[in-house]
Amino acid sequence: MTTRKEADALGEIEVPEQALWGAQTQRALQNFKIGTQTFPPEFIEQYAILKKAAALTNLELGKLSAELSGFIVDACDEVIAGLHRDQFPISIWQTGSGTQTNMNLNEVIANRANELAGHDRGSRTPVHPNDHVNLSQSSNDTFPTAMHLTVMQGLLQCLAPALDGLLQALQQKQRQFEQRIKSGRTHMMDATPVTLGQEFGAYYSQIEFAREQLTAVQPALQCLAIGGSAVGTGLNTHARWSDAVVQKISNLTGIAYRPADNNFMFMAAHDALLDCHGRLRLLATSLYKMASDLRLMGSGPRCGLAEIKLPANEPGSSIMPGKVNPT
Repeated sequence: MTTRKEADALGEIEVPEQALWGAQTQRALQNFKIGTQTFPPEFIEQYAILKKAAALTNLELGKLSAELSGFIVDACDEVIAGLHRDQFPISIWQTGSGTQTNMNLNEVIANRANELAGHDRGSRTPVHPNDHVNLSQSSNDTFPTAMHLTVMQGLLQCLAPALDGLLQALQQKQRQFEQRIKSGRTHMMDATPVTLGQEFGAYYSQIEFAREQLTAVQPALQCLAIGGSAVGTGLNTHARWSDAVVQKISNLTGIAYRPADNNFMFMAAHDALLDCHGRLRLLATSLYKMASDLRLMGSGPRCGLAEIKLPANEPGSSIMPGKVNPT
C-alpha cells in the first residue's frame, strides 16, 4: 500500500495515498480499534451541512475569503451528496467529545478542497483543516449540533411520513371493521363484545399519542450548541457567529433551528436527546403491543384464536409445508 506523509501537532505519520483523511484521523484509526460500527451516512451528511454553513458564515463575517469559502463549500457538497462515504472509517467508540470524527470531517473536506484548488492531498494549502474548515468551531459544540441535526432530519423526513402512513392505514381499518363484532378480553379470558373497528381505533389513538410526544420534543432538539466553542463561552468566535451560522443551517436544511439559550447545558449534557430517546421507546412499546395483539388474534388457524387472517407474505417453516408465520 502506497502512503504519503501528513503531520499534526505530534509530528508526521504515514497515511494511505488514496485516503482523503489526514494525520489525526490516521491516529484515531490506530488508537480506537474498537468494533466495526462507524457513523451512519446521515450523520456524516448533517455534519457536512454544518461545515458548509460555517464556511458560508465565516465568509459573511469577513473571517474567510470568498475563494477559500468556495473550495470548502464545494467539498462539503460532495460529502453531502455521499461521494466520499468510505473516507469516514472511524469507530463510534472514541473520545466523548467526538474530536476524532470532527477532525475526520475537517481533514477530508480540506484535502478535497485543496484538490479542487489544484493542490495535492496533504498539502494543507490553500485550505487548512483547523484554521479554515474548523474556523470558529470546536468538537465540543459541533458534535452536539450534528447530533441534533441528524435526529431532527430523521424525525421529520423518515419517521414522520412513516407514522402518517401507519395512522392513515389504522384509521382506514377502523372504518372498515366498525360493524365487525368480536369478543373483548381481559386477562386473556372472554369478556363483553367489542368491534374490531374499536380495537383499531385504540391502536390509532395509541400511535397518535406517541407521535404527539415526538412532536413535543422537537423544539428542544431545534436548539443548537454551535457558537459555544470549546467550553460554552464562545471563545474565539465573532459576536454574530452563533445567530448567523444557525440561520445558515436553517436555510440549508429547511428546518427552523435557533441558538441554544444556554450553551453550557447543551454541550455538557444531552437532555433533549435523552428525552427524545424515551419518547421513541414509548412509540416502540406501542408498536410492539399492537403487533402482539394482531399476532394473537391471527393465531391458528385451527388451534388458536383465528379471529383475523393476516396476509401470507412468505413460507413460515422449512419443515412444515403450508405453515405461515406473521411477518
